[in-house]
Amino acid sequence: MVQPLGYLKESASQTAGPYVHIGLTPNFSGIDGVYESDLGAIMVTDKTLGRRITITGRVLDGTGTPLKDALLEIWQADAAGLYNSPSELRGSADPNFSGWGRSATDGVTGEYRFETIKPGRVPFKDGRLMAPHISVWIVARGINLGLNTRLYFGDEEAANAEDPVLARIEHRVRVPTLVAMADGDTYRFDIHLQGDKETVFFDI
Repeated sequence: MVQPLGYLKESASQTAGPYVHIGLTPNFSGIDGVYESDLGAIMVTDKTLGRRITITGRVLDGTGTPLKDALLEIWQADAAGLYNSPSELRGSADPNFSGWGRSATDGVTGEYRFETIKPGRVPFKDGRLMAPHISVWIVARGINLGLNTRLYFGDEEAANAEDPVLARIEHRVRVPTLVAMADGDTYRFDIHLQGDKETVFFDI
């Protein structure tokens, strides 16, 4: 005999704030004793291979106001273009580089900051090399689903010009929203959630 199936209704959407800082970066929020340091706060050691860089910026709403309760996570390859992941089959990644970081935006300036390395190039699914890039995930109060984007480097013009992902962006005037500009070893990458300068986000 066939039994009736009791389908559950979808629960209501919820945003990722305003407590995302407290739950994911307690030390940053002034809550000591949970972790020695916040998870993802340290990506490199003194043995990490590659060029050390700093990535900083703000997450801005449609009015250009910085969000002071946003949280970002980044994933990237090491200097040789290898990921610190069990699914990496091309070789062994640098054991002294985590490949993953987490940073909350500051409650005063709205700035985030990562101390990392310049990533190497990795192949696209068809074998073509992608330009050096970092995957970025953003959550904040008012964002129902985390937003995914990429950071490319302004001093990698030749590699950016042949990147297969950047080539898929139909409106070429929006490509610069994915490019971080360099000032020495510091790269500035502001993320605009809405407005004329809205950053390109990826549906993944």
